[in-house]
Amino acid sequence: MSQTPPLPDVTNQTAGHLQVRFEDRHPPEVPFLFEQPQKRMGPAMIFSLAGHIVAFVVIVLMIHYSPEPTTTETQPEVTTIRDIVWLNEPGPGGGGGGGGNQMKEPPRKAELPGKDKITVPVQKPPEFQAPKEKPPEEPPAPVQELNIPAKTMGAATDTLPGVVEGTSTSSLSQGPGTGGGSGTGNGTGIGPGNGSGLGPGWGGGFGGGAYRPGSGIDLPVVLKEVKPQYTAEAMRAKIQGVVVLECIILPDGTVGEVRVLRSLDPVYGLDQEAMKAARLWRFVPGKRQGQPVPVLVSIELTFTLR
Repeated sequence: MSQTPPLPDVTNQTAGHLQVRFEDRHPPEVPFLFEQPQKRMGPAMIFSLAGHIVAFVVIVLMIHYSPEPTTTETQPEVTTIRDIVWLNEPGPGGGGGGGGNQMKEPPRKAELPGKDKITVPVQKPPEFQAPKEKPPEEPPAPVQELNIPAKTMGAATDTLPGVVEGTSTSSLSQGPGTGGGSGTGNGTGIGPGNGSGLGPGWGGGFGGGAYRPGSGIDLPVVLKEVKPQYTAEAMRAKIQGVVVLECIILPDGTVGEVRVLRSLDPVYGLDQEAMKAARLWRFVPGKRQGQPVPVLVSIELTFTLR
């Protein structure tokens, strides 16, 4: 059999290494002293190192390009006080100087026994005075009663129940008028009128005076109208307005009694002029059941300056 030639002993040329070769085996490397063995870096190690480098570069760039923080200093507000008056106050006083005469003090006054005289005036309390009692008031004099003697006086006769009164005497007239009528007028009619009718008016009316419009009364119709005249005083005073008169239209169509309902001028005579003009008016008389009767009407007269 052929034998394998022995390997020659070769010393490693690298400093710090000692290489020992054995037959039929790979010679192991033994580190010399503190030398670390060299290992190959894997891909994971390379990526990790690259990531750390990139992160470091990013942090450096952020710090370099980041805006600088602005700091604002807050200064306290200073208020300027004007119109200040400074007062010069006196400082502390110095000590008194020593006496240079070297004289003895005068002898003290002897104190007398007893209380010292008081120089401060002392107010004396007011003397107490008892209140004076008021004298009792006299009772008022009694009021004298006024006694009026009772006297019997005449009184009207009172009708007592159960007493028979005498009948009144009969007469042709039933009123204060003259004639045979019942009323105050002259004639045989009943009422204060003149005539044979029943009533106080002219003719045969019923009642106490002239008839008023209504109740079947035909109103009078104007036939003649007279305008009132101005007085000189009223014209100078320039008085204008309306006078309202109440007139009785008699059965013959003339105007009887006239009185003023609303006055316009009682001073300058316009009311009297209106009454004069109203008495000159003429009417167709008012009628009741075809008979002329006195009727009470109102007339308005106007005074106007042109």
